[in-house]
Amino acid sequence: MIKTKIIATLGPASQSVEQIYKLILAGVDVFRINLSHGDHNSQSDVIMAVKDARKQADRETAILLDTRGPEIRTSEIEGGTVFLDQGQTFFLTTDSVVASSDRIGVNYFGIADDLNVGDNILLDDGKLALRVLSLHGNDIRTEVVTGGYLGEHKRVSLPGVKVNLPPLMDKDVADIHFGSEMGVDFIAASFIRKAEDVLEVRRVIEEVGGAQQIISKIENQEALDNLEEILDLSDGLMVARGDLGVELQPEKVPVIQKEIIQLANRQGKPVITATQMLESMITNPRPTRAEASDVTNAIFDGTDAVMLSAETATGEYPLEAVRFLVKNAEISEAVLPYDKLLSAGARYSTQTVSNSICYAACAIAGDLKAHAILVATESGQTARMVARHRPRPLIIATSPEAMVRRQMQLLWGVRPLEVQDEDSVNKLFDDAIVRSLENDLMQHGDTIVIIAGIPFKISGSTNMLKIHEVGDINLHGQGIGKETLTAEISVVDEYTSLDEFKAGNILVTYDTDNSMLESMSGAAGIITEQPGLTSHAAIVGREKGIPVIVGVKDATRKLISGQLIIMNCQHGQIYQTR
Repeated sequence: MIKTKIIATLGPASQSVEQIYKLILAGVDVFRINLSHGDHNSQSDVIMAVKDARKQADRETAILLDTRGPEIRTSEIEGGTVFLDQGQTFFLTTDSVVASSDRIGVNYFGIADDLNVGDNILLDDGKLALRVLSLHGNDIRTEVVTGGYLGEHKRVSLPGVKVNLPPLMDKDVADIHFGSEMGVDFIAASFIRKAEDVLEVRRVIEEVGGAQQIISKIENQEALDNLEEILDLSDGLMVARGDLGVELQPEKVPVIQKEIIQLANRQGKPVITATQMLESMITNPRPTRAEASDVTNAIFDGTDAVMLSAETATGEYPLEAVRFLVKNAEISEAVLPYDKLLSAGARYSTQTVSNSICYAACAIAGDLKAHAILVATESGQTARMVARHRPRPLIIATSPEAMVRRQMQLLWGVRPLEVQDEDSVNKLFDDAIVRSLENDLMQHGDTIVIIAGIPFKISGSTNMLKIHEVGDINLHGQGIGKETLTAEISVVDEYTSLDEFKAGNILVTYDTDNSMLESMSGAAGIITEQPGLTSHAAIVGREKGIPVIVGVKDATRKLISGQLIIMNCQHGQIYQTR
């Protein structure tokens, strides 16, 4: 189970229930729906398909709606395209005109007020470039720096220019209302430039009673200049590398990516790395080596999630792209410097009781090599604070609220788990452990670290930490070795012949001697009633590398041949399985 989260964009190649179901099983945690394409009827169908597929898969898969945002675009062109020659004079205007080879309209009436002579204008995602020569009322006279064919409704970018567009267009407001009504989990807000833009998105969500989290897309220089204040008011960030590469020099984007991710990590807020992660897989079944390196570098930078766009929306190999991300993440996460990540997270953690408990849980879990950190959370805040420290163990976050669980799908290393709305913390964790066992998230004999808040059910009150051994401990003894193993047992006592021992079972007996060496060599483990680190079983176990627990009182009487048990040699404990 990987810790990095995978976001897949849905489109013609992937939006049926069957296709979405397969993507969920392949490893998708969040589905993105791009509101720049389609209408609410078609988008509603896709949302319902996700809900059907995640129900079939029994997963808490989340939905993210990506707004179009306040874009500047060119007008319609008679014939569809015009050609711009390098060096020619070309006019942009806010007047209603029929586009020609020397003039085209734009949809932003304040564009001339925002520009100055010498500013650059990029068209069609940077494919064409203009330089402003003069400004006359509604007309902008430019020189074509980079020519080519220009189509209608193409994007107009103003790199380095402070644009006074409103944060939301009428379509964006309608889209956010639609998303809230459909019960999506995230709104990815496009072209956020300052903190006030985030507040406006929040206002629109709240006016319809929504609880969607806001992921602010960082796409231009103004957003970078105001990054900290944007992050303070956002629930997460998206590194929109495509637009950043147009608005700024492409060679700056990798460094900017690292800076954005680092800031989000420090605040413990999720961050998504997006655009062209596996671009070649739109048409090829395998990515390039550069793309593989790009994904790994994003994971080492500290990204919570990596996002696929056209790779899954329109590409020929959507499943293969997701599977590659999973494999890449498995390999990358296996060599992450977890101890350094824990220390780095501690440096930027605010010194509160809740933050200290979350850090301590990660540190203790690492020291004990615990299997998981079990978190009770009302809002997802505690899970977020644990995830910021990037612990090696799995983070299992429990909540009775479905939307909270889905929103935690964006958090690095967190596996959300549904639990009943219990009236005490002990009942909640009992339920959570049972559910975790049922979902193969842990097994009897595992060490886990539990954190919660008392008084119970008060958000932000995390103040309790507990170390817990999962399962019913049947017997105790003294372990030789550090292994934990699960196997059936063969009891050999005065009533049972050694011939009845089955190779591969755990041998349970009062004591051992040299006449039993052959059987001992074939045992998965050995349990004896005879105590002592210098006993025969202990010596043979050390020599042959066989897990052994000695000094287990009444082992031959309390354990039954054929029973499946767990031996935890490190703690000298024997558990029954259910």
